[in-house]
Amino acid sequence: MRLHWTDQPYVWHVNDGKEVFVVLDGAVDMHYRTNDTEKVQRLEAGDIMAAEAGDEHVAHPVGEARILVVEKKGSV
Repeated sequence: MRLHWTDQPYVWHVNDGKEVFVVLDGAVDMHYRTNDTEKVQRLEAGDIMAAEAGDEHVAHPVGEARILVVEKKGSV
């Protein structure tokens, strides 16, 4: 579990296990790809999103955001 307080976008990545994002404060645009198509979902404070193992995704905070990230220990 990690708590991020950031206004910087993450990098595109794929996890080897499930990853859960909980937006505690602010907003985050979660970009993800399915069937080579990029989609974006706006997450507001209180919203939760899970990325399954193998899902390509990247989080882009909208301004400053506080995000709780839960993933398995040693996740890549």
